[in-house]
Amino acid sequence: MNIIKYKKLKNNKYKVILDNNIELTLYEDVILKNELLIKKSIDDKMLKDIKNLNSYYDCYYYALKSINSRNKSIYDMKSLLIKHEYDYKYIDDVIELLKRQGYLDDNQFSYSFINDKMITTNWGPYKIKNELLKHKVDENIIDSNIDMFTSDEEINRIEKIVDKMIKSNKSSGGSVLKNKIKNNIINMGYSISLVNDIVDKTKFSIDKDIVKREYDKLYKRYSKKYKDKELEYFIKQKLYQKGLYYEE
Repeated sequence: MNIIKYKKLKNNKYKVILDNNIELTLYEDVILKNELLIKKSIDDKMLKDIKNLNSYYDCYYYALKSINSRNKSIYDMKSLLIKHEYDYKYIDDVIELLKRQGYLDDNQFSYSFINDKMITTNWGPYKIKNELLKHKVDENIIDSNIDMFTSDEEINRIEKIVDKMIKSNKSSGGSVLKNKIKNNIINMGYSISLVNDIVDKTKFSIDKDIVKREYDKLYKRYSKKYKDKELEYFIKQKLYQKGLYYEE
């Protein structure tokens, strides 16, 4: 088989046309490694080797493109390549090459992930760590980078979140609101002891406007079912469950 024509395509590819009407779409790397610009003749063994090498580069360039769109852990990349059904014999080699080239680095991925979540979310350090563990990043690597989330930073964030939650509260008060805020912030991944300490020191007054609004809502909803003292008792019980107290 002899090469009779080359045609440049997009994405670092060429169409190579052989004299038996076979058309190959090859990466430039494959053409250069096999000196196809010099050698015009291809036998069956060489054709098979060229196709295998081209499949390897297809896997490589797909991986490289996916990294350019979003940073990935080593585990993420392997999962992605398996999902797209690249041959296992190429996947490990591609991953090792990307690691050597600096495109895949779990330490850098961990650092960037933590920094990004600190900037764009209200996540605490424990939630960030748990998310990184889902990406199969080594725990020692995570712990070495999570230190950027200092105790002072964590305290400052908790205080701001508590203040924001109190201001945005529309339906509860007292110990009910306090416990709700504690649970929400702990679920965000903050230290239980720090959350308890900060929330317990915070004053939770009962907003009379909230009490009035909740009372009116309950009255409207249940006034057809209950009457007089029974209605008042029922409403007070419902308000109590929200940490609110109604005084006539």
